[in-house]
This record gives sequence, C-alpha cells and structure tokens, in this order.
Amino acid sequence: MTGADAAGPGREYDEPGPAPAATAPDGGPRELLPTASAARTRAAVRELARPHRALALAGFLVMVAGTAVGLLVQPLLGHLVDLVADHREAGAITLPVVMLVLVALAQGGTIALGLSLVSRLGETVLARLRERFVDRALRLPVEQVEEAGAGDLTARVTRDVSVVGEAVRVALPELARSLLAIVLTLAAMTALDWRFLVAALLAVPVQATTARWYVRHAVPLYARQRIATGDQQQQLLDTIAGARTVRAFRLEEQHTRRVTESSASTVELTMRGVRLMLTFYNRLHVAEYTGLAAVLVTGFLLVRGGSVSIGTATAAALYFHSLFTPVNSALVLLDDAQSATAALARLVGVADGPGADDGARTPGPRTADGGTPLREDRQPGPQSPELTGRGGGSVVVTDVHHAYAPGRPVLSGVSLTLSAGEHVALVGPSGAGKTTLAKLVAGVLTATSGAVTVADGRERAEGPRVVLVTQETHVFAGTLAEDLRLAASGASDTELRAALAEVSALDWAEALPDGLGTVVGEGGHRLTPAQVQQLALARLVLTDPPVAVLDEATAEAGSTGARLLEQAAGRAVAGRTALIVAHRLTQAAAADRIVVMDEGRVVECGTHDELCAAAGTYAALWRAWSGTRDAAPQTPTSRSHPDRPVKDH
Repeated sequence: MTGADAAGPGREYDEPGPAPAATAPDGGPRELLPTASAARTRAAVRELARPHRALALAGFLVMVAGTAVGLLVQPLLGHLVDLVADHREAGAITLPVVMLVLVALAQGGTIALGLSLVSRLGETVLARLRERFVDRALRLPVEQVEEAGAGDLTARVTRDVSVVGEAVRVALPELARSLLAIVLTLAAMTALDWRFLVAALLAVPVQATTARWYVRHAVPLYARQRIATGDQQQQLLDTIAGARTVRAFRLEEQHTRRVTESSASTVELTMRGVRLMLTFYNRLHVAEYTGLAAVLVTGFLLVRGGSVSIGTATAAALYFHSLFTPVNSALVLLDDAQSATAALARLVGVADGPGADDGARTPGPRTADGGTPLREDRQPGPQSPELTGRGGGSVVVTDVHHAYAPGRPVLSGVSLTLSAGEHVALVGPSGAGKTTLAKLVAGVLTATSGAVTVADGRERAEGPRVVLVTQETHVFAGTLAEDLRLAASGASDTELRAALAEVSALDWAEALPDGLGTVVGEGGHRLTPAQVQQLALARLVLTDPPVAVLDEATAEAGSTGARLLEQAAGRAVAGRTALIVAHRLTQAAAADRIVVMDEGRVVECGTHDELCAAAGTYAALWRAWSGTRDAAPQTPTSRSHPDRPVKDH
C-alpha cells in the first residue's frame, strides 16, 4: 500500500552553482527533481537540529574543554626547555613530565567524549532528514519522478545520502575539533606574546585566498558531479530494465555507447576534482612555511631582546606547528563539506516537499499495490471482524485535460460523475487514456487543467479517501501479518483474517507454514500472482476507503484465477464507490455503468444493455469478445466464459 499524494514541491529552489541539465532518453533536457538553495539548506539543518540543542551544547562544551586541556602541552614543553637551558637538576623535570601524561589522558578522554556527542548529534539529524526525504519522495507526483528519471531519485537516496552520512560521521566531528583548536591555539599564542599572533596571521591571507578560490571552483564542480552521477545511473537503469528490448532490436552498441559516454563524463569530472585538490594542497604548503618562518623570526628577535624566554619562544613555535593539522584539516574538509553540501541541497530539495509531518492535512490517496509504506499514525479501517460500516463517496471529474508532455494530450475535456456507491467501468482500446483517468481520480497524477473532486460520503476514521489497486503489486519482505498491517497498523489478527476472508484468501493464508506469521516477499515464501493480488485487495479492505480505483487489478491472474479474483474484487469494493479499468468485459458488464473511452475522450456511457443496443464502440468490443461463442450475448450474471480477456486491451 502506498501513499501517493499528488502534491508537488512547496518551494522553488536554486542550483548551488552552474550545472549541466541531465538528458532524457530522447536526448532532450531532463527536468531534475528540485535542489534547495544554500540558504534553504542551512535553514533546514537548523530546523532539524533545533530539538537537539541540549546535545549540541553538551558536545560543544566538552570539545572546548578537551581542546583547552590539550593546549597545556606546548607551555609544558617550553618549561622543559627553560629548565634545560638553566641547567636545572634532573629531578626538576619530573613534575612537567607527569603533567604531560595527565594532560594527554585528560585530552584523549574529553575529545573522545566530545566527538561522540557531536557524532550522535549529526547522526540524529541525518536520520530525521532521511525520514523526511523518504516521506516526501513517496509523495512526489508520478509525472515529476518520471520526468526527472529514476536515476536522479536513486542517486539522491544512495550516493547523496552516503556522502552526507560520511560527512556526518567523519568530517563534521573533525571539523568541529579543528575549528576549536585553531581559535584556542591563536588565543594561547596571544597569551604568550601578542607579537606571535601577528606573525602567525601572516599565513592567513594565503589561506583565505586559497579557501575562497577552492570554494568558487568546488561548488559548481561537485554539483555537476552529482548530476552526472544521476544521469549515469539513469542510463544504466534504462539499459538494464529494457535489456530484452535492447537485444531484440539489436541496440546493444547504441546503449553501450550511451553508458560509456555518461561514465566518461563522470570520470572526467572526478579527475577535475583531483586536480583541484592537488592545487589546493600546494597553496596550503606555501601558507604553512610563510607563517612558521614568521613565528621563528619573531621568537628569535624577542629572545634576543629579552622580552621572552627560549621556552616561551619554543612554545609559540610549537603552537603554530600544531596549527598545521587543524588548519589543513579544516581547509581540506572543505572538499568533503562542499561535496556534502551539494548532496545535502539535493536531499533537502526533495525533503522540503509536503509530507506527513507538516501538520494537519487532508488524507491523500493511497495505492494498494504495495509500493511504499503507509503513515503509521492513521487508524485501521475495519472496526469489527465483519468489516461493517462501509459507505461510498462521490467523484466528480470536470473538464479534465492532461498531457505528460506539452503538445501531446492524453485526456481532452473529460467529464464524469460517480455517485455514492456506484460502480463504473472504463473500457476502450490501449492508449485511450483509461489508466491516466484512473490515476487522476486516485490523486496519483495532477490534471493539467480541470478538476477532480472526491467527497467522502460518511463519517469515518482518518484515512485515505481513495485507494488505488493496480496489477503491479509489491509484497514487502516480512511476515504476512506485517504486510497487511501496512494498510492498518493497529489491526488485530481477527481483523486481518476477516479481510483475507473477504477476498477469499484466508484458506491459503492459514495453510502457509506459519499462517499469518509466514515470512513473504524477498527471501520468504513465494506467493502466486493471484495470491499477490488478493493480498492487495485485502489491504484495500483494511484501509476501508469510500472510493476504490481498480486499474486492471485482476490482469495478472491469468485465465485460471480470473474468476476468483473478479469475485474477490467485487466483494472488496462492495458498498464503495468504484472506478474499474476493466481488463475483461465481464467486469464491465457487471458494473452499474460503463464509460467507453477513445483517444482521450469519453465516447459512450451507459449500462451494458444500453450500449449493446446502441451498436456503437462498446457493442463492437462485445461482439469481438463473444464472437467465438455460439450463443448470443448473455446477461452479466449468466455468461459461461468470464475469463476471456478483452482483445483490445
């Protein structure tokens, strides 16, 4: 069962730098999923971290304490130098050595604790971001995902999450420690003599120029890398998914060339990143030697003038030398930070869309094919083993137009009304627009123009008003009971069995090795196509919506299971308003009303008998369907071949 709220992103976003547009399979530009601006990315991180301010403060204070303790090492070493220079006896160095050991132990313990707290903060924020990303991604309009390509979404949920996760685990704690070390070390140098600080700051212009140069080049480069990776994954997915077609039409060389080109583009951008880093390191080395030379010269002049001791000058030099690691780490971590920032902006761009935790909202449509998890806070539909209390809603489709691409309309001026409790079948040739209309009613798609209104005709617990069941059903890895409870998290075993019985699935479910506790899905007990569809119908019963949309929901059963599934589907939608994309004309003939579509328009509408008498499109379909039988068309309740498929479907 899936949440499929048809709502687009709630904000507009800017790319974090110039980036090439990804390419669609036809070679045209592909409109990628939104990417958040830098300002919005920072704001999103603050929002996610705000509930954990106590943890952030604790981590900061512990890190400050650990870094401050570590700064005692250089003065202690300078004191040892003074003791040696003054020719003190050997016993005089005992106390400084003991102090060095204690400082090392204290620093190690506090830094470890501080890094742990900072890492916990980062992982907590990242976990919440992942949850928001998944929640929003599942609610993206289908057309938007299809336009962007599965590769873009896949790259974000795999590569981008991995990059941000690595930054949180490694770069964020190390960057926090390095920045604290830099600030406190410079303060310690000032405490020795302010002139040491002035000498050390001679390295800053070189470092600042280097950092500014790096950021200016790195931001667009890493944004381009993210897009190129998504384009590469999309190309691979397209090739693998269509492998049979590629082989059938001998397109291996063409697809191999495309994959090679996208891979070469990714490698070229990676090598540009390597060259960028090498130049970055070279410039940092110049800054290090400039600053160290200035501190040593300053120390020499101050010692000669009697302003400081040799030990103090030594401590100042050691302080500056100790800055090499944190300064380089902080600047080098700009590489990880820029890469993570580009990845984070792509995650926030999706995570900022409407979702379940945005406050009160109207329950959106769901699909019962098992594509994604349901919200956990909704109440189970059935309130008793008998699954009583059903009631239908009404659906009004008003002058709907829809096109997946500009200038290529799929629906043109479609208007349709479904009364409460009415069952309406959609019939027509392939490409007539039946599935598109069904998805518009279910809320999976948003009409280009026109309106689709669904009114709930009863008082009921919070839940989706429309549930869509398709022929593409997914079985989640887990027990059968857990799979069913995706539709109703609080449903009891009795309610689960009642739902299974409603769709004639209880017998085979209880015959499984562990009954409802049998593991199904990936790595578990393998269900037949008919059983999988019954599972989707049971989810529909558990969700208990006022409106159900069946899009060829019995098509995967084949002839042997068609009769059983059609009966199960009929019981599942009994008492509900139902829109049925008919795979077999028996389904259409049994409906209260039949709507015939052709080329994106409604061409006929009426009951089975009325349309057969009208001798129009439906009558022709019925004659073609029943042409091999000797008997004349029979009433829907007495036909002898209910499993014969519609030839035009």
